[in-house]
Amino acid sequence: MSRALVQHGEHLAVVRLGPGADLPAWTGAATVFSVTATATETSIVCAQAGVPKKARQEGPFTAFEVEGPLDFALTGVLHELLQPLAEEQIPVFTLSTFDTDWILVPADSAARAAESWRRSGQVVRTPHESTEQPPSEGSA
Repeated sequence: MSRALVQHGEHLAVVRLGPGADLPAWTGAATVFSVTATATETSIVCAQAGVPKKARQEGPFTAFEVEGPLDFALTGVLHELLQPLAEEQIPVFTLSTFDTDWILVPADSAARAAESWRRSGQVVRTPHESTEQPPSEGSA
């Protein structure tokens, strides 16, 4: 099944903090902002611009949002979208929200990822591009 992905331009970071850490002021607003806490760590996905150099971080990443909302009963969405990237040896960091999935790829691999998805039949667009498909030749 063909899916649409929205490629966001902001560079993101994945930052590791200790367990039970408070959110630092520099986490601020971003295209996607996520906090995941376990008994052993707190991970934050946020805009890379404000992250202090001394923070333990990975990035920059480019975010691709799977157009949703996605039904909770769907299966294989990430498998379908990650397979072409695995074949190209493009590493990913994924996260999910209530409505959809997000795939973060290293910023220097974003163009390769988008092209890989297009070759596999997916649609990749920017947030400002229309979701409408252009009319095919011969259609009224």
